[in-house]
Amino acid sequence: MRLNLIRKPKIAILHHYMYPDDVVSALHFDGLAADLVVNGWDVEALPCNRGCRDESRTYSRSELQEGVRYNRIWRPRFRQSSYFGRLINSVWMIVAWTKLVLRPKQLRPDIVIVGTDPMFAVMAAIPLKLIDPKIRVVHWCFDMHPEAAIASNKIANSNLIVRLVRKVMSAAYMRCNVIADIGPCMRTRLQSYRHHAREVELTPWALLEPKFRVKPNKKIRQELFGSAKLAVLYSGNFGEAHSFDEILAVVRYLRHATDIHFCFAVRGNKVDELKKAIGPEDSNVSFAGFAAIEELEMRLGAADIHIASLRPEWSGVAVPSKFFGSLAIGRPVLFAGPSESAIAQWIERFEIGWVLNLNNARQIAQNLIQLSVSTNSIVELQERAHATYRTQFSRTAVTDKWHSMLLDLVTSETK
Repeated sequence: MRLNLIRKPKIAILHHYMYPDDVVSALHFDGLAADLVVNGWDVEALPCNRGCRDESRTYSRSELQEGVRYNRIWRPRFRQSSYFGRLINSVWMIVAWTKLVLRPKQLRPDIVIVGTDPMFAVMAAIPLKLIDPKIRVVHWCFDMHPEAAIASNKIANSNLIVRLVRKVMSAAYMRCNVIADIGPCMRTRLQSYRHHAREVELTPWALLEPKFRVKPNKKIRQELFGSAKLAVLYSGNFGEAHSFDEILAVVRYLRHATDIHFCFAVRGNKVDELKKAIGPEDSNVSFAGFAAIEELEMRLGAADIHIASLRPEWSGVAVPSKFFGSLAIGRPVLFAGPSESAIAQWIERFEIGWVLNLNNARQIAQNLIQLSVSTNSIVELQERAHATYRTQFSRTAVTDKWHSMLLDLVTSETK
């Protein structure tokens, strides 16, 4: 449903990196911007002018892409890889975004969508609302700060700085009209700030969205899993938010099940620790290199089941994006993580996988043995996963929800 208003409402999207950067969050915000244009919105994006992975690279200050006006903000070359550099970049971008409300009224946006990059980006809501109380602020929360730093043990929860930051973040959340979370466990964490914003769940979609369940490429499957009848894959980043104890418990219950093979195609700061934990007796495990984006669909499609993991302290702070990618190609998910997390709730609600812990590892191992001799059961699970993705988590489904929510916001405010 396209807009049918006398004047196109203006939307400004505030996110650190966007087109032409190819980091995952940039691609999501670019996709949202382009789809809103298709639905009749006047969309302006205000990322920084520097590349994410190569900070020496700069982009043109103004550009039109898929109907979206990119007006990039110049910022100094502070190192994003250092905590101090990230902090200075955050302050720089927040101050620059505040200038939106210094424009003449007819050039100001009606709605501002704020992401979570740079960290503390939602603090921009405070000066925006202070100068122009009529502006509507929507926060799309991909991850939470300072909660991420606490979960990674970089700072103590009781630290004085943390308490001060929480107070400022609380003030920012309270000035949002809408807070879009990416799952119920994140919503619970956000509610601890006692904001009064409207709450809505808007998850990130997969970057690859095949129309049908992807069937395995026999050559790639053979390379990764040999002649195994049941192939289980962990693909993606493996860092401080992830765990492997539960996964290895299942692996070891299945050491003698020669028809089941596990492959880790991972990168990240916890990979070496994972490799050290796997011994020569774990003959049902192998490692593979990280797949390029153009090879990713065939790599993911080579497995029957995908693995995702999340340490309990990260529940509600972030959601592993690999979950959505797995469903998109039609693969159920074996999730090693807390039962209260969003992924666990979705898996149980839609019956698209298993929630793994150290107490049920033996039972899940038995389930996998049963699946390894039942091709029809595997295909049924895969089809259910793909159908769930199309109706619940696809780009079309999510951006349609965005359009409806924003339309309701702008029309209710003008009545």
